[in-house]
Amino acid sequence: MLDKLDWVQPRLEELGALLSDPAVVADQEKWRALMREHSRLEPLAAAVARYEGMLLSREEAKAMLSDPDMADMAREELAQLEADIPAAEREIQLMLLPRDPNDEKNVVLEIRGGAGGEEAALFGTLLLRMYTRYAERRGWRVEPMSASMTELGGVKEAVVTVIGEGAYSRLKYESGVHRVQRIPVTESNGKRQTSTATVAVLPEAQEVDVVIDENDLRIDTYRASGHGGQYINRTDSAVRIVHAPSGIVVTCQDEKSQLKNKEKAMRVLRSRLYDKMQSEADAVQSADRRAQVGTGDRSERIRTYNFNEGRVSDHRIGKTIYSIDAFVDGDMDEILDELIFTDQQERLKKLGR
Repeated sequence: MLDKLDWVQPRLEELGALLSDPAVVADQEKWRALMREHSRLEPLAAAVARYEGMLLSREEAKAMLSDPDMADMAREELAQLEADIPAAEREIQLMLLPRDPNDEKNVVLEIRGGAGGEEAALFGTLLLRMYTRYAERRGWRVEPMSASMTELGGVKEAVVTVIGEGAYSRLKYESGVHRVQRIPVTESNGKRQTSTATVAVLPEAQEVDVVIDENDLRIDTYRASGHGGQYINRTDSAVRIVHAPSGIVVTCQDEKSQLKNKEKAMRVLRSRLYDKMQSEADAVQSADRRAQVGTGDRSERIRTYNFNEGRVSDHRIGKTIYSIDAFVDGDMDEILDELIFTDQQERLKKLGR
């Protein structure tokens, strides 16, 4: 393994020199790109150094086995090293996995009520709150984009942007159909109902990711309407953008400024077009690109929230936890960590083929 990693430390030193070069510092875009690479390589270099230290210690311990006074201590140290070295190798392998170029991007999160009428919309509101609370726990910011609500405050459709480091890397596993089983507040006879809501997690695309021809857009403005609430518009400067080639329609009515609503709508449009481009590319290479934790398709049922039994079950990894109240309050890491771990293991298997 070390023969394949002899480039890490020289490249890290080269990056250190480049980052202090006045010509590079003057080019902020290039400087930021090099800084990102430096930040990625630093932990890898540290892991390689630890691994090299373990290999050296193993050879030293083997040499001490011939010394009667040191043999017992050497055998004990060897046993520990033989357990630690494979873990160190796996740590390095994970660091060398191809990175998802979208992992560090912000997220455009879309929630829509599915089957179940008003109860499905209320479940959509619960999901929106869950992701908002999760974002707060991680120090991310949630920016409302648009929402369509029911009389009871349920979400017909809500779009928010989650802004924060690594937002997409953790939330990308949330795309799909979420199912809830509970007694609805609208149910008078106490009968349990099953309802669904769909979640779409899109990496927020930048202008460099998607080029949009203004001639392909039809932009309409209209008076915003709907029920009040944190995620509903409060203005009469709503904007609707139709992208003719794709047929994608985006509305935004959260801001008082028509210009700001247009800017937000364009951000959502870019992200949906970017997602469409990626989906088309993935379809060509689906066998290689599809993660075992799920396709991320919005038609795929990924999780069930059963309030009667107090459980949350993720169907992709077969994991159930019995702390539903904490989970829907944003304490989601137990399941998300396992989804990420499973994804990593599957990718390592592919590398080993």
